[in-house]
Amino acid sequence: MFGFTVSTTNEFLSSIVVSNLHSLKFYTEPSLYTVKAVLILDNDGDRLYAKYYDDTYPTVKEQKAFEKNIFNKTHRTDSEIALLEGLTVVYKSNIDLFFYVIGSSHENELMLMAVLNCLFDSLSQMLRKNVERRALLENMEGLFLAVDEIVDGGVILESDPQQVVHRVALRGDDVPLTEQTVTQVLQSAKEQIKWSLLR
Repeated sequence: MFGFTVSTTNEFLSSIVVSNLHSLKFYTEPSLYTVKAVLILDNDGDRLYAKYYDDTYPTVKEQKAFEKNIFNKTHRTDSEIALLEGLTVVYKSNIDLFFYVIGSSHENELMLMAVLNCLFDSLSQMLRKNVERRALLENMEGLFLAVDEIVDGGVILESDPQQVVHRVALRGDDVPLTEQTVTQVLQSAKEQIKWSLLR
């Protein structure tokens, strides 16, 4: 009636769909590299911990400016998710700390939130529910190990805080003698003497 056949109509529609998919700017291939950064700031917006997994902010100056911007946008709100500078930011605050996990704008917020919750819950267990600035600064090596167990190069490895705490404890026991503090060496010697006397 109109001169269109089913096959030409299907070809026409599929060409429109394909051309529109390629013209969408936010269309990207799926990737394992979901996390762009993990940040912990104090209640003044100063960096306590920052690990960036890509070159979105290549210099320390750009990173600090981004951190100040993110802190200014989030420290007075009660929400958990923000879109800032084309990035998805999930965050949580506790006493005098602000925890942030950052991904691209098309990233799944639930996955980023799982990373954030895993980090917070792991630190809470490691610090015996005392997640505050002073306790965190005294246990920075545990924080470094926990983040390395959760995210590696932007790829999420673990989201179970129990597993993270267990692995951090195992890795903490394997510190070479040359990297142990005097207190750790003395504690280890005391334990060995105690066990030898009990036999």
